[in-house]
Amino acid sequence: MKDYTIVTVAEGNPDFRRVLWTGKHLQLVVMTIPPGGEIGDEVHEDTDQILTFVSGAGEARVAGEKRDITRGSQVVVPAGTRHNIVNTGPNPLILYTIYGPPEHADQAVHRTKEEADAAEAAGADNPPTP
Repeated sequence: MKDYTIVTVAEGNPDFRRVLWTGKHLQLVVMTIPPGGEIGDEVHEDTDQILTFVSGAGEARVAGEKRDITRGSQVVVPAGTRHNIVNTGPNPLILYTIYGPPEHADQAVHRTKEEADAAEAAGADNPPTP
């Protein structure tokens, strides 16, 4: 059994993206987006995503709509939907997200967005195959 005090784990995460747990159908990931940073415009063709925001302020851009996000906000991104999360505040935007099915390599740690993008481009961030 994995047991997380998820807000505490997320707040203690210094990395852009850290995969905490990967199952057959779901994946739990924590992220820290620096001020002025963003996840990047993306589409997960076959993966649903739920993002829960722990601290900071930002903007969710999902399917052409924009919404302000703060602590306690939750954003649902259905598979195949273009989306981006942008940090618009002066502090890190901290969140945890659940992907179904998994989207990233098991136990992946990407210290920066640039590192994450490079891993994806190199094919080193693929989820486990069932």
